Amino acid sequence: MDRWKGRVALVTGASVGIGAAIAKSLVQHGMKVVGCARNVEQIEKLAAECVSSGFSGTLIPYKCDLSVEDDMLSMFSWIKVQHQGVDVCINNAGLALPEPLLSGKTSGWRTMMDVNVIALSVCTREAYQSMKEQNIDDGHIININSMSGHRVVNNAGIHFYTASKYAVTALTEGLRQELREAKTHIRATCISPGLVETEFAYRLLSKNQEKAAATYKSIKCLQAADIANAVVYVLSAPPHVQSGDIEITPVEQSM
Repeated sequence: MDRWKGRVALVTGASVGIGAAIAKSLVQHGMKVVGCARNVEQIEKLAAECVSSGFSGTLIPYKCDLSVEDDMLSMFSWIKVQHQGVDVCINNAGLALPEPLLSGKTSGWRTMMDVNVIALSVCTREAYQSMKEQNIDDGHIININSMSGHRVVNNAGIHFYTASKYAVTALTEGLRQELREAKTHIRATCISPGLVETEFAYRLLSKNQEKAAATYKSIKCLQAADIANAVVYVLSAPPHVQSGDIEITPVEQSM
């Protein structure tokens, strides 16, 4: 990770869970991390923790609504002015709403598409343009996907969410192809976790918190730090090594 010290990473959805763990880990390794989310107060608390822990990097909180393109464009403009641009973009933000295909609300579907697919694509585009402007040829774009992006389970409440994550799988491979065609050595990686003990189930099952808690008690789950470690592993690889798709599941979770 030495070559990334002092360089700039953007982590979306950095206020809680996997995003917060990734941001903290990159700061620990000496990077300047712009952590964005709507709830910037939690990122500010995490930034203070990083300072008190004596980490060599810096966490810079930025308030951004990833369902609003102008917010994202303003964020990239701000990063350019304040920090020259990004070297690493980690598209972590995502959400699931319990909206089945046969009875779900269109508004819920649109929200999932806006955050899980459109925001990821906008941030990818803007990050690439930022790297190109800076003549960065060793940048990295990492999409935090899900095992739901690789198989369809019998759970009507998450079928649309699953579709959005299948899109992330396709978009990441498409990105790799476009980067090769552009004759750049910027890399693209897709990390797909299985069941991670975060706030995810509590948000998905907001009307049944007991069921959400039971989900995490059913097996020995992954922790957010496990996914952060995977990000560090990917970034630590030599510049000529492409880590394409990484699937990480708890040992006890059935595929």
